[in-house]
Amino acid sequence: MHVKILDERVVSRAKARGIDVLVYAPHFVRLPDIRARAARFSDDDLLVVPGREVFTGSWRDRKHVLAVGLSEPVPDFLTLDGTMAEFDRQGAAVLIPHPELLNVSLTSSDIERYRGDIHAVETYNAKAFSRQNKRGREISAETGLLGFASSYAHVRWTLGEAWTEFDRAIDSEADLVEALRDGAERRAMRRSGLSHTIRGAAEFAHLGYENSWGKLDRLLLSGMEPTHPRHIAYDGRFDDVSVY
Repeated sequence: MHVKILDERVVSRAKARGIDVLVYAPHFVRLPDIRARAARFSDDDLLVVPGREVFTGSWRDRKHVLAVGLSEPVPDFLTLDGTMAEFDRQGAAVLIPHPELLNVSLTSSDIERYRGDIHAVETYNAKAFSRQNKRGREISAETGLLGFASSYAHVRWTLGEAWTEFDRAIDSEADLVEALRDGAERRAMRRSGLSHTIRGAAEFAHLGYENSWGKLDRLLLSGMEPTHPRHIAYDGRFDDVSVY
C-alpha cells in the first residue's frame, strides 16, 4: 500500500513482483513534489499514487496517519484533531499505518475515537514484528475497519514483501481512493520464509537510523522541514492547529 522510496530500481522491482499500483508516501516531502515524482515514474504497467504519511503532534508525542487522495498540501506537526479535520475536508482516504507500534502510532483508543473518519487499518507491515501485526489484526476486528498490508519500504529489497489485493481494477488515484473509502473487498497478502524475515528485520533496523542520525540531521543540521507548518509554503493556514 505504500513505500518511502521511488526510483528506476524500485519501479523495476515492483513490476518484477507483480505490483500494479504503488502508493508513494515519503516523510517530510511536500505533496506537489510527491505528485511530480509519482507522475514521473508512472507508466502503462505501474501506477504510482501520491500519498502523505503525516506526523501529527510533536516529536515527543507523534502519531502517523496516511492519507491518499489529497488535493492540497497538509503539513506535519499539527494536532491530531486538526489533521483529521483537514483530511476530511479534502475527502481523502485515511489509513492508519502500524497501529500501536512503539511511540509513533495511533492507539486503539485513538482509532476508536476517530472511527468514523478512518477507512482502513494496517494489519500487516513488513517492518513490524509478528506480535505487532497481530495487534493490527485485532484492532481491525475490534473496530470493524478493513485492513491492508504494505511493504512500508524504506529500503528497496523490502518492496513486494507485502501487498494488498483488491476485488477490482485500480487504474487511477481516484479509483484507489474510492475503493478505500467505499470499503471495497481486499486481501492483505505477504511473502513468508527466511528471506522475508531477514528483509523485515532490515526494514526495522532502518528505524534505528531514522531515530538517531536521521532525526539529528532533521532537527539540528537541515533547518526547517519542508513540511513544517510554519514553512512559508503553507502561508500560515495551519497556525491555529500547529503544535510548534
